[in-house]
Amino acid sequence: MTGTRGRPRSEDARRAILRVALELCERDGYQDLTIKAIADAAGVGRQTVYRWWPDKAAVLMEALAGLAEQDPALRVHAESAAVLAEIEALLTATYELTRRLTGQALVGLMADAQRDPELSKRLQETVIGPRRAVLRTLLRRGVDNGEFAETVPLDLVVDFAFGAMWYRLLSRHAPVDGGLAREVAAAVAAMLGRG
Repeated sequence: MTGTRGRPRSEDARRAILRVALELCERDGYQDLTIKAIADAAGVGRQTVYRWWPDKAAVLMEALAGLAEQDPALRVHAESAAVLAEIEALLTATYELTRRLTGQALVGLMADAQRDPELSKRLQETVIGPRRAVLRTLLRRGVDNGEFAETVPLDLVVDFAFGAMWYRLLSRHAPVDGGLAREVAAAVAAMLGRG
């Protein structure tokens, strides 16, 4: 969430800050990320960052929200494609993004959100909720067109698909990548059977 104090911000500086915040977080981890490091890497002063965001969580939230707004995987495609293929594409894009750029930010923000209800709400509304909504829409379409049978509640299937991602992000026991997306998509198909 951005502040309203001070001069209007330079769009180039804003984009640089958001980009490097995610990159540094992924490289160094959420706990070690500092506003000073973000400012230095973006080529701006700390006061510039603080003028626009109160803390690193706010910087990362805006960066993640911006990625979500631009992500083509969050658009439900024309109904000509098989729903299962669209589900796998959504999961692949989501999982690969966490592996490359957003995983550490998500884990750190989720940890902070356990103590901060407002952060939890923003995280759900801007980052987590949109992907859940797209997956649920795809699942409903698969049931409606006969590709799947609603043998288990669709919200439980959504929890399963993203729960696997979260568990691996937190435990780091196995990768979150396209391979996991294929396995989860196959498991979704098995859970829902054929309509």
